[in-house]
Amino acid sequence: FSSAVWWQQAVPPSSVTSWHPAQGSPGTARCRYSGGGAYPSVSLTCPLPGVPKAVFAAAESRERFETRVTVLENGLRVASQNKFGQFCTVGILVNSGSRHEAKYLSGISHFLEKLAFSSTAQFGSKDEILLTLEKHGGICDCQASRDTIMYAVSADARGLDTVVNLLADVTLQPRLSDEEIEMTRMAIRFELEDLNMRPDPEPLLTEMIHAAAFRDNTVGLNRFCPVENTDKIDRAVLHSYLSSYYTPDRMVLAGVGIEHEQLVECARKYLLGVEPVWGSGRSRAVDRSVAQYTGGIVKVEKDMSDLTHIMIGLESCSFLEDDFIPFAVLNMMMGGGGSFSAGGPGKGMFTRLYLNVLNRHHWMYNATSYHHSYEDTGLLCIHASADPKQVREMVEIITREFILMAGAVGEVELERAKTQLKSMLMMNLESRPVIFEDVGRQVLATNTRKLPHELCALISQVKPTDIKRVVTKMLHKKPAVAALGDLTDLPSYEHIQAALSSKDGRLPRLYRLFR
Repeated sequence: FSSAVWWQQAVPPSSVTSWHPAQGSPGTARCRYSGGGAYPSVSLTCPLPGVPKAVFAAAESRERFETRVTVLENGLRVASQNKFGQFCTVGILVNSGSRHEAKYLSGISHFLEKLAFSSTAQFGSKDEILLTLEKHGGICDCQASRDTIMYAVSADARGLDTVVNLLADVTLQPRLSDEEIEMTRMAIRFELEDLNMRPDPEPLLTEMIHAAAFRDNTVGLNRFCPVENTDKIDRAVLHSYLSSYYTPDRMVLAGVGIEHEQLVECARKYLLGVEPVWGSGRSRAVDRSVAQYTGGIVKVEKDMSDLTHIMIGLESCSFLEDDFIPFAVLNMMMGGGGSFSAGGPGKGMFTRLYLNVLNRHHWMYNATSYHHSYEDTGLLCIHASADPKQVREMVEIITREFILMAGAVGEVELERAKTQLKSMLMMNLESRPVIFEDVGRQVLATNTRKLPHELCALISQVKPTDIKRVVTKMLHKKPAVAALGDLTDLPSYEHIQAALSSKDGRLPRLYRLFR
């Protein structure tokens, strides 16, 4: 059946009937060779005389799928990855983010994210930009993280010249009008209010655990603009920051779904020798501080609808280190999720936080492992939530899971975690925007890119001894703790630290004279 369908799709009826006279009719060819009597001497390995020569699809060479990188004269890196399809994703990634704001007002990156794709030297308004992209079926987005700001456009590949021109203008020639800055202030105030009111505590807890782990330095600096800074950030402050960090040597123009030579040509046309709107005068020294892990605790007492949320983390490693892969496997092995999550092994129902925590302690609402990694440090943490009266027991369960990480690792669970990590990696890299971000981030950090098959080979090499080694090293560090909600029964930081230093992960016993 499938071959019949393939034939109908590959050869339309009209083409079947338009047979060349010299070759005879299709029916003649079929009658001539179906019985085998006309040419009994023709071998099955030889083509039949009078029948059109078959054209077979050839496998593309591996080089066609490797990420190509070119460095322009001004230091800008141009990276591309070929991918079949009519559409492409192109963007500019800047080595800039909240971790670089120590010498500036906190919140500049948050402002830049909101101001992206507003009016520029060429485009009078955001609507004009969107209308330009619409002609090529395009959409745009900007995302700011702790260490990267990313401007991206997905559009028809035939509009590449327009897209790169727009990206260059948005990045280097933003107008930053008073009206746009005021609108951004309002948007940020609303976002901060929403952040404190939303039932999902994840963004707030992530901020808190970073602040606890890297107190007042680099990735521990606030990713969101503090309310008191919204009125202080203006065009002069933004230009001062942009002149230091928006330089060609700190940028990557990445593209997926386009030819490399074409992207390099556009980069030379629009990003080489361009004077940015803030001028090319002398800028402040770039902050090259290395992350200093401090450990500690950040607590916020507030009403969280009958739930208390705890996140406990320990320093892992940077994504440039060899131990990054064992940590990624460990994070997948711990897994977890919400107590109401449904599904089979693909949903992580056989991970440790499901088997050892959620399946045994029905009163826990959540137990999830997270791994945050940066160019000079990392953080492996577990988020758990439960009723405020059971906070102490919940904390002890999590500290025990950290200690058990250093114990025996079953061959079956390790292989399952590695297979799940590889499948998740390959599934995510089916998406063009994800490939774009992967290409851009890797080239920005290392000037090259590890391909998926190389990463899969590294994942396959992880052994139980690797997991034990990285966990043992991690457990020697002070913990970072974030606590949100009713914290009446929260154990002291010293008790949590003692539990993570013990053999069984248990909290020190409390002896009360009166109960």
